[in-house]
Order: sequence, then C-alpha cells, then structure tokens
Amino acid sequence: MTEFADKYEALLLRRERSRLYVTLNRPEVKNALNPTLIEELKSVFGILRDRRDIKVVILRGAGGTFCAGADLKNMEQSFTDKPKSGEKDPIAVWNRQFGAFLEMLNGTPQVVVAAVEGYAIAGGFGILCVSDVAICTEGAGFAMSETAIGIVPAQIAPFVAQRIGVPQTRHLALTAARFKGPEALRLGIAHYLVADTAALDAKLEEVLKQIDKCAPIANALTKQVVMKVGTEPLSAVLDFAADKFAEARRGPEASEGLRAFAEKRPPRWAIE
Repeated sequence: MTEFADKYEALLLRRERSRLYVTLNRPEVKNALNPTLIEELKSVFGILRDRRDIKVVILRGAGGTFCAGADLKNMEQSFTDKPKSGEKDPIAVWNRQFGAFLEMLNGTPQVVVAAVEGYAIAGGFGILCVSDVAICTEGAGFAMSETAIGIVPAQIAPFVAQRIGVPQTRHLALTAARFKGPEALRLGIAHYLVADTAALDAKLEEVLKQIDKCAPIANALTKQVVMKVGTEPLSAVLDFAADKFAEARRGPEASEGLRAFAEKRPPRWAIE
C-alpha cells in the first residue's frame, strides 16, 4: 500500500481512523497556490485514488484562511519566454495541469469535505467547487477574481458551472463579484453556513459522523454514478448505475450491511 510522505513543505496531513485531514499550509500568503503546493496535493490525491481504508478527506487552510488563489508573485515571475514555433504555449501547458488536478480531486473515490473560513478565491474557489460537502463561515469571502486582473478562470470555470450552473457562473466570472457566506449558501456553493470557527468545527464533526455511517466503496460507486449525470444519455447512465448496484450488492459491504441491519448493530465501517 502506497504511503504518504512523513512531511510536506506546503501541506499538513493528519490521519484519524478512516479520516484524512489535509491542511494547506502557507498561512503567510493566505495559502496561495504555488507549484509546490499543487504538486503535493496531486501526490496526496494520487495515493488516495487506490486507498479504501480512508473514506473521507477534510480540506482546510492553516491560519484561518482556506485558499486565496494563485500566488500572483510566482505567476508574475514565470513564463517570460515566448512559445517556440510549433510548440504549445508553456502557459497553456501549466494552466492545464491545474485543471488535471481539479479533475483528480473531483473524481477521488473518497468523500471530500471542504471546511472554509477566511477566503476561497480564484483557484481556491475552484477547489471548493469540486468538494462533495462544503461548510463555510458567514464571514468567509469568495470570488472568481481572475478577470479583474486581466486573466481567465480557465480551469475552474467548468467546475464552477457544474456546481451552480452556467448563468450564475457567467455572472460571477464576468463581474469578478465578491460575496460572503450567505450568498455562497444561496448559490449552492456551500451546503452548510455557520457563524464562526467554533461552529465550523462542530458542524464538521457532525458531518463526519454522518459519513461514518456510509460504506466507503458504496460511496465511491455512488459518486461515479452521480458524476455521469449530464455527461451521457439518461439510459446510458441508468445502465452504468445498474452495473454499479450489482457490483456493490455482490461485494462484502452489502453482505455486512444487511447482516448488521438484521442483527440490529452498526456495520463495521461505522465504527472503524
């Protein structure tokens, strides 16, 4: 089984039973995304792809801020060379790599819970929008701010549109509007709105206890079914869903779950 590194430069990892807490750890720059942080996140989620002993990942930011987007100082200093003839622009290659990470995060088999306070801006907003469950404080600030500095929210925009629809995404992206937690809840970006950090911690634990009740493989298969919606004809999605149902029903989790129900006890995964 592939293990995580003992230490990361820009991340903090903490394992608690079947939970993995992943904290962005660049508080001096409000956890802005730089190549090191993105590569470390890719490494962690690459390992998670084949792990079934972890069923939930909690994403958070150190220092009271989730993620303030890309490290603009790093961006300004990069890509001074023009693309060579016949080669793809290196800026496009770099930008697409962030999209590949968002694809990885979006499709990870674990439940991803984002606990957001402070800011979730630009790339940080994109990360939030590929979480399965989002808990946000009332005072947290959000924005697709890219167009306000003359760039394009190229890799996050498709995921934001999946989250809240094209019309709302057009509004946020084309105005670079800044807004707070109540509007994030109204738009469907956040699932839970809490007053402050203490309430965030309490709601997070409540949500994690709910996830504890769910079988990890069943959750992973369910996530695959839901992700198909809108990408293929309905009949194809239902065929795929039927296959996933059969896979789950013939697997060990269904046997344990049905036995636990009959014996009026929690299934093993609920207490591990």
